[in-house]
Amino acid sequence: MSTRNREETQAILDTADLLFSEAQCDEALERMAAEITQDMGDSYPLVLPVMGGAVVFTGQLLPLLRFPLDFDYVHVSRYGDKLEGGNFNWLRMPEPQNIAGRHVVVLDDILDEGHTMSAIKEKLLEMGAASCATAVFANKLTGKPKPIQADYVGIDVPNRYVFGYGMDAAGAWRNLGAVYALSSA
Repeated sequence: MSTRNREETQAILDTADLLFSEAQCDEALERMAAEITQDMGDSYPLVLPVMGGAVVFTGQLLPLLRFPLDFDYVHVSRYGDKLEGGNFNWLRMPEPQNIAGRHVVVLDDILDEGHTMSAIKEKLLEMGAASCATAVFANKLTGKPKPIQADYVGIDVPNRYVFGYGMDAAGAWRNLGAVYALSSA
């Protein structure tokens, strides 16, 4: 729960820089859905969003995937020294029998350093997934090598603190249909 009041939280948005409008986000989402449909539409995949950031992205994407799919979710958190990749706390994974032999698509809001997505993909392949594709709404251009590149990317964002479209700013503003960056001023 945020310790900010309404005025402080509103000020985050009021002083932020708009990076991608709602229309631009919708266009990116439709393009991604078409790409995923073309590549995965005949495979009856298992779609796994990463809780909780992927909720908005997933809710917008799923109705655009007009092919049969199964749905579940993963929940993992990182803790420890982030410079070393940290440790992973696997809060929830699908049952191994639901992964084995399946084509899996993992959805997340943003690919930042890539450690969490890389660990999820590795774990799913260890559990016997036939394949594991990754889709992120935002790919942060960090300027550093990442252990994984997403197979499907909606937008590339600068190496700034971004929020909206499922990504939060101090726990708030996940509910925005556009993507913003904290003010650099």
